[in-house]
Amino acid sequence: MGTTLQSRSPECFVKPPSPAKESRQIYNLAAWDIVLLAMQYIQTGILLQQTSLVNQNAIENFLNLFKQSISLTLAHFYPLVGRFVTQKTKDPPSTTIFIDCSNSPGVRLIHATLDMSVSDILTSADNSTIVQSLFDHHKVSNHDGHTMPLFSAKVTKLVDGLFVGCSMNHAVGDGVAFFNFISAWFEVARAQVRAGGPLDNVPISRPPIHDRWFPDGCGPFINLPFKDTDEFKRKFEETEFRERIFHFSGEFIAKLKARANWEAKTTEISSLQSLSAHAWRCITRARHLPRDQRTSCKLAIDNRSRLEPPLPNEYFGNALSMVSADSTAGELLEHDLGWAARKLNLAVANHNDKVVRQEVLHWLQQPKIFHFGSYSDSFDVTVSSSPRFNPFGNDLWLWKGVKILTGYNNNHDGRLTSSAGAEGGGSIDLEVVISPNAMSALELDEDFLDSFSHVAPMH
Repeated sequence: MGTTLQSRSPECFVKPPSPAKESRQIYNLAAWDIVLLAMQYIQTGILLQQTSLVNQNAIENFLNLFKQSISLTLAHFYPLVGRFVTQKTKDPPSTTIFIDCSNSPGVRLIHATLDMSVSDILTSADNSTIVQSLFDHHKVSNHDGHTMPLFSAKVTKLVDGLFVGCSMNHAVGDGVAFFNFISAWFEVARAQVRAGGPLDNVPISRPPIHDRWFPDGCGPFINLPFKDTDEFKRKFEETEFRERIFHFSGEFIAKLKARANWEAKTTEISSLQSLSAHAWRCITRARHLPRDQRTSCKLAIDNRSRLEPPLPNEYFGNALSMVSADSTAGELLEHDLGWAARKLNLAVANHNDKVVRQEVLHWLQQPKIFHFGSYSDSFDVTVSSSPRFNPFGNDLWLWKGVKILTGYNNNHDGRLTSSAGAEGGGSIDLEVVISPNAMSALELDEDFLDSFSHVAPMH
């Protein structure tokens, strides 16, 4: 088999045995990609519980097969093999950034062991250091993809499970792209397990589409009016916060959605919009904001389906926008859940093809880069990811998914990250990152306490 594993040590670099036929060496970045260069890598991992006993040799054989699976998957997701390259011109001063796969060692794969159980990680009172150690690319900016791998996976063997901690450069792709790659990787791994050993080639059910989207008449290269790279290197001033994952059962989510729609006299409000509005109101109350303080709830939404014609879900890149519902703290808390949820619903509904194209064209005329704090502050909440990203649908040989955990990257006061609950049925895990005082108040908020069925550990 042609899999390239450049080292037998706990850390190695992986490339595909050969690229897919449609692969090439240069991949452009679109506006939605470049705008994220100053942000940090996506860090999302899947905690897997071992479902039956097996000898150590079988586990080691599977882990080797798992390594070979990522190599085969990279043949389809070839841009992840590369590194960023910047080209500059002096007259006029401009900068062009793209992905170059021609001279790169590939993605990084790390194999580690940790003498802890799945239960230890789930029930530890304060395991932030532990969870952060399960990921690569800690506090690394996307711009560092010039010299660092665009993707890395740290596979940690636990006493009774695995943790697959993945880090992907956010300027290469968004959450949809990230989970499409993870799903394909697990699909290839399961195919090899069924075959009983390595395969030379494994087709995947949903091949990615790598041609970046540009408005008509634009692209494929974007010249940025920046003289140097300082625009991409501003550091985030860290603030103190606490993190906690709250689990909401499918039954509660259904009731919350019904309540929001009834109060708003509509049927259009979604489950995630209802939960986001609920969390926004409870967190605003926990922060004890003045009545006249402006606050907002921002949702990161996928533009693929909003374009006409729509982009396929397999589009590998970023296709994100941020929409916002705004209010004063007093007005938000004086009104009911339906009022807040309807504001979010309308913000999403009004984000159509025309608005998406206008946003991109405006950015191309006046490019600027997102930085930490440039779109949120300690009065707001920002909801990212989606419970639609569900990796729990299929077991991975002896392991079954029990929790999605995120790393430190891109954390800020007011960040909410949604993910699917392991038991399915419409359940949602919501990771909340807020100041310690606000978290203490939230944990005593009766409206919030009545809503969740289980609290996952802080980390």
